[in-house]
Amino acid sequence: MSDEKSIIIFESQPVRRRWDEKKEKWYFSVVDIVAVLIGQKDFKKAQSYWTTLKNRLKNEGSQIVTNCDKLKLEAKDGKKYLTDVADVETILRLVQSVPSKKAEPIKLWLAKVGYERMQEIVDPERSINRARENWQKHGRTNEWIQRRMMGQETRNKLTDYWSNNNIKKGEEFAILTNIIHQEWSGESVRGHKKLKSLKQQNLRDHMSEAELIFTALAEMSTRQIAENMEAKGMQKNKSAGKQGGGISKKARVELEEKTNKKVVTSKNFLGSGNKKRLKK
Repeated sequence: MSDEKSIIIFESQPVRRRWDEKKEKWYFSVVDIVAVLIGQKDFKKAQSYWTTLKNRLKNEGSQIVTNCDKLKLEAKDGKKYLTDVADVETILRLVQSVPSKKAEPIKLWLAKVGYERMQEIVDPERSINRARENWQKHGRTNEWIQRRMMGQETRNKLTDYWSNNNIKKGEEFAILTNIIHQEWSGESVRGHKKLKSLKQQNLRDHMSEAELIFTALAEMSTRQIAENMEAKGMQKNKSAGKQGGGISKKARVELEEKTNKKVVTSKNFLGSGNKKRLKK
């Protein structure tokens, strides 16, 4: 857990939070969020409200309380106490249970997002177009967007292969992805994100064109090797991942020797706005 930026201000009220480096998630103080929603600056009254709400939710069989964790957060007296915390998804579900005018904009946003998601399920092209629009709004060039989308297609073909050959989504996908990434780049996925000063952001959304290309080469090579091996299960797919990543590594090293420039860098798009370049 990291204490970096452990307090944020929302509508003039402090909200405590902690960053979980392993899960790559922010966890927010539930009582602080509740205090904002009900407009209560008195911590004891906000705590009492949350205790009552928590008991009601438990009696209703809601999973919200179950999904809350406990972490030691610093109080006004400077001491740290175990406090109910929740990730963003759980907080948004909690908002639905708090009658508050301040919660309405979030509820409307959630309804809109849900409707858009339903549209995307019926018409997947909407999702593709929405991603392109979002990248354009964040200042990505058309060339970068093309690389990003082609890389995603390559990634999807690889994960489809995994799904059809006894690899479980989630942890096993992450393990294999990390093997490939470590092999071609010399950095773990987490290490690469740390190098770029990223937290919850998507690593690929902050890659340079070169990083995207070498990632795609590693994943394409991995899939083709796995198909040739008829790899099933973790062990054989781990082997395919190391070989596929190794092919991309050789290409990366050769390019770096020819250009005297590193492919994997700390550059990112954080705070770049409409600037069509990576931030150093």
